[in-house]
Amino acid sequence: MKITHIEHLGIAVKSLETAIPYYEEVLGLKCYAIEEVAEQKVKTAFFQVGQTKIELLESTDPEGPVGKFIEKKGEGIHHLAFAAEGLQSSLDFLAEKGVTLIDKSPRKGAEGLNIAFLHPKSTFGVLTELCEKPGCC
Repeated sequence: MKITHIEHLGIAVKSLETAIPYYEEVLGLKCYAIEEVAEQKVKTAFFQVGQTKIELLESTDPEGPVGKFIEKKGEGIHHLAFAAEGLQSSLDFLAEKGVTLIDKSPRKGAEGLNIAFLHPKSTFGVLTELCEKPGCC
């Protein structure tokens, strides 16, 4: 398994409309993309910070994963995402090491990335996402 960098930090927010101005007007970052990922019942907004991105996540359905997260824990850090080369082989390796996978195979995520999540019970309480650009590795 080869992790190359932190791809993004996912932050659950109740409203992109109210959260984006903080990142733009207070922190001086620029939102470069807003995208809905219907399968995950979420609307995302992205900010680039060096090689890493911040992904704001607004639930489009209170019963979706981000909606349930906000209901239970409130707004805040939702997940940590790593860029990984060879996503499927990385998942196979992690399964062999006893890590509980939420996704046994990659699926499509925001920005056209292939993604897979690892269960926080196996990652010391941190929902972890692995990402790979299509056609990579």
